[in-house]
Amino acid sequence: MTATSSTDGQVQTELVVNEIAQELRTLDDGVAWFSALSPASRREVLHQVGGYAMQAHIRAADGRAGVARSGVKATANPSVMICMDPPRYGFSGLPADEHVKAFRVLVSVFAIADTRRRQARCKNACGHPWHNLPSARSSRRPS
Repeated sequence: MTATSSTDGQVQTELVVNEIAQELRTLDDGVAWFSALSPASRREVLHQVGGYAMQAHIRAADGRAGVARSGVKATANPSVMICMDPPRYGFSGLPADEHVKAFRVLVSVFAIADTRRRQARCKNACGHPWHNLPSARSSRRPS
């Protein structure tokens, strides 16, 4: 994101996070993308993804399930923060050595909450472009 504008970075973040949530990209691929960003860009991405999680109306159960899915220890700062009731945000303020853990936790929790919302509130009638990403199968050309 060093050569892109802030808006381009936000669009890229939205795409990567939603691809992970919809299982079109693996969490490890997302972590590789995130890890290649500058420290300032990582902080901005954590801020954005925290906002996505808030908008998805995460619940305490989402936090626990997301932490389990993330591969991050339940005692790590990001895990504890997301499992609080209500969840504590501010992941971008964590020390740089916790950013990858925070990304893993936030994206995993977002994926759970957003999947629930897509299935319950947006099923078959959703106008959110990020809920209508082409699947890996539909984006391939027939052979």
